[in-house]
Amino acid sequence: MNGPDTAMQAARPIGSGSPLARWIETPEGVVLPIELGQRGERAVAFILDFLIVIGIIIGLYLLLIAVILGGKFGGIGWLFALVMLASFFIRSFYFAFFELRWQGTTPGKRAMGLRVIDRAGGPLTAQAVLARNLMREVEVFLPITVLISGTFSGEVWQTLATIGWLAVFMFMPLLNRDGLRVGDMIAGTWVVAAPKGALLRDLAHGEADAENPAAAHFNFTTKQLDAYGIYELQALEGVLRDRRPNAGQVRVEVARRIRAKIEMSAEDLSEADTERFLRDFYTAMRARLERRMLLGVRRRDKHDRR
Repeated sequence: MNGPDTAMQAARPIGSGSPLARWIETPEGVVLPIELGQRGERAVAFILDFLIVIGIIIGLYLLLIAVILGGKFGGIGWLFALVMLASFFIRSFYFAFFELRWQGTTPGKRAMGLRVIDRAGGPLTAQAVLARNLMREVEVFLPITVLISGTFSGEVWQTLATIGWLAVFMFMPLLNRDGLRVGDMIAGTWVVAAPKGALLRDLAHGEADAENPAAAHFNFTTKQLDAYGIYELQALEGVLRDRRPNAGQVRVEVARRIRAKIEMSAEDLSEADTERFLRDFYTAMRARLERRMLLGVRRRDKHDRR
């Protein structure tokens, strides 16, 4: 069984490409190329999300002020406590909520083309999402609160200690090659460049193939196409786009694993047939997923049993 340590050993730079390029091995043994998100992009994504959180909280307090000035409600104390409680939950669970609902993304991450994935190659679990985001309370929000209170109380030592605390966590992504913050280290996650949602026309056989399966060299049953979901479709797109020196070996291994997963004949394929098999499978699976989404069924990944 693969764990984070195994995945980290398997994650290695791809050829002579970008220093952010890595391998990731799925639990099925498929080795896929990914690209880590740039530190600057991650910082901008966090700032965008942070501004959204602050904007929502400020909106709540403005609403409270409007109610107080209106003087139409009694018991302002409990209403103030309710706003404080709501602010705490928004601050604490904003990131976790979106990462769980949007497959590892938040509004800020979406804007910057980033997403969170499991370093072991498995599905992004709720435990991992909660762990990485609850650590943000220790990394950012708690020290900022202490810093503000120390500033107003005039305690210089408290202010300096808090600045040091913030600096350690702030610069942690600069102290390791994968740009991991402490939350990522604990949760076993990576923030990567999100794959594009649609395959470029030069990688597919054209829309005619998606609508006419007979035009494809390889044909697949509905059961075979339902073995995977949107996440695997995007991962397969990344494999087809890869043009690094060892990309051919990756495609051969991916094709072999897919054929085993969908219980298809496991005979060896030539390089040309391997390429055609992956393209045909991608095109057919994309058409299948798109038809199901028209009916309101959106399968996020192979673990989603809907």
